[in-house]
Amino acid sequence: MNMQTACMEAPAFDPSVFRAAMGAFATGVAVVMATHDERLHGMTVNSLTSVSLDPPLLLVCPRRGSTTGLAMKSSGSFVVNILDEQQRDIATRFVGDIANRFDGLDLGQSPRGFAVLANALAHFDCLVRNVYEGGDHDIIVGEVVSCTQRAGSPLLFYRGRFGTADMA
Repeated sequence: MNMQTACMEAPAFDPSVFRAAMGAFATGVAVVMATHDERLHGMTVNSLTSVSLDPPLLLVCPRRGSTTGLAMKSSGSFVVNILDEQQRDIATRFVGDIANRFDGLDLGQSPRGFAVLANALAHFDCLVRNVYEGGDHDIIVGEVVSCTQRAGSPLLFYRGRFGTADMA
């Protein structure tokens, strides 16, 4: 018996379809901040995940080469601010290369003295524990050394848009 095997070429992968499909996963919105060389850096993320309770670990995934990601790795510390539904303007302020993005913002301090966004739903003050390569992003695992939280409703991101949810 002569069996022939046909080689099938895999269909081309379309990154835009992948992005749209991932958009079906609603996420919270956070601003990650780090200080390096006495300069404060920040970026909006929705790639934030709790990793472990003991020890308390979370991960964020900045684009490789981003100034905030570099500041996180260089300083060894960062702060995560979970945004309230009323902070949509802050979320858009921290997307892209915008100069003076901290001008006029109400900032507070973490217990270790790092800048945090006032009125955020939660703050996580972290030490960089591990950094892994993940395609065109870095996976930064942070050990949470302190955190705060308050009541409120989160800002959400779904299908490429910001939104809100009634969590009452």
